[in-house]
Amino acid sequence: MAVRSHRSKGPGRVRNYGPVYAGPAGIWLTVFFVAPLLVIVAYSFLEKGLYGGVEPRFSLEAYRSLANSVFLRVSLNTLGISMVTTLLAILIALPCGYYMARSNHKTFLLMLVIIPFWTNFLIRIYAWIAILGNNGFLNALLLRAGWIASPVQFLYNQVAVTVVLVYTYLPYAILPLYSTIEKFDFSLLEAARDLGCTRRGAIFRVLLPNIRAGIITAVLFVFIPTFGAYAVPLLVGGKESYMLGNFVAEELTRTRNWPLASAISMVITLVTTLGLWLMFKLQGKAPQAQDPGRTTGERRAP
Repeated sequence: MAVRSHRSKGPGRVRNYGPVYAGPAGIWLTVFFVAPLLVIVAYSFLEKGLYGGVEPRFSLEAYRSLANSVFLRVSLNTLGISMVTTLLAILIALPCGYYMARSNHKTFLLMLVIIPFWTNFLIRIYAWIAILGNNGFLNALLLRAGWIASPVQFLYNQVAVTVVLVYTYLPYAILPLYSTIEKFDFSLLEAARDLGCTRRGAIFRVLLPNIRAGIITAVLFVFIPTFGAYAVPLLVGGKESYMLGNFVAEELTRTRNWPLASAISMVITLVTTLGLWLMFKLQGKAPQAQDPGRTTGERRAP
């Protein structure tokens, strides 16, 4: 039976089907990502319409408005909440991913991590409102235990926003860390201990440098969506936890200043892009895993 060759009639030439396979994905990205992004860029350089929308006249007024104190305060607030959320998520996800990688019940633990994705995002936020509210589960528990005399205001502050954001995006940190740690050769930790390295030294000198790719991925997966968060600070936050996503929504719906909303969106896009570039830059310059025998300052025998 003859086998059809992928070569064309010309000798030594091979048909390239790459553009054909990538075509649908390229069209999808162009229509639903590149085109809207170009519209946002264009709107940010136009004038605000009298009753909303934009006027087709070039203007830098939207970017000049970003120099006011309100925008700077909201930007710093957004950056602070995003960084704290990312740090807490990584600190929680690292031991979780390590335990999952060493456990004999990986499938069950993975299911526990994935189960929250089966529930609507807003329902999960309202569940936290039911837990942290004045008449919620946490206050009821503390009152019954006699630890507080009256309900504590857990909601509508930065702490509540941070807690819910960490809960929301924790699976995004656990999954890449688990995937990376699972591929790690744990005999290296045992070798480090045999050479006199402490448990903490083995983790910081051997494990963490070898899983830095997973850590960087987890940081990106948490920081980027947190920086543009809208629903969580809207529902469980207050004036202190006002973030850039809420700023954009207010400019679009209340003041109807589309150019300013587009300019703020461009700032969010640039910050996340800069974060991506910086993380990949750090990944390329990250130090390699050190010789475990040098952790205690000892040299190997020749």
